[in-house]
Amino acid sequence: VQLQASGGGSVQAGGSLTLSCAASGINFGISTMGWYRQAPGKQRELVASITSSGDPIYADSVEGRFTVSRDNTRRRLYLQTHSLQPDDTAVYYCHTTRQGRPYWGQGTLVTVSS
Repeated sequence: VQLQASGGGSVQAGGSLTLSCAASGINFGISTMGWYRQAPGKQRELVASITSSGDPIYADSVEGRFTVSRDNTRRRLYLQTHSLQPDDTAVYYCHTTRQGRPYWGQGTLVTVSS
């Protein structure tokens, strides 16, 4: 299983970024996919997830600002982020499970300056 995240960068508060995750080695179309993030000195936390049928779940802290989506044909997961705040600064990881085992991408860094 390989999960390749990209799209991170440095933005000012209020800015936007779209993160992308390319997946291989899994049956993408039937897999629940998720985005997690880990800020310096903090635990990794769920940002958003999306089921195989496209039903999303969001952390309260990003509800209304972030949108998770997927393209099963291209085997890609996306996270559109808007109204970014300094508290959103973190490494963002793509996540899935296969046969009960979790898999993580290498992460992409999002830095939001005030």
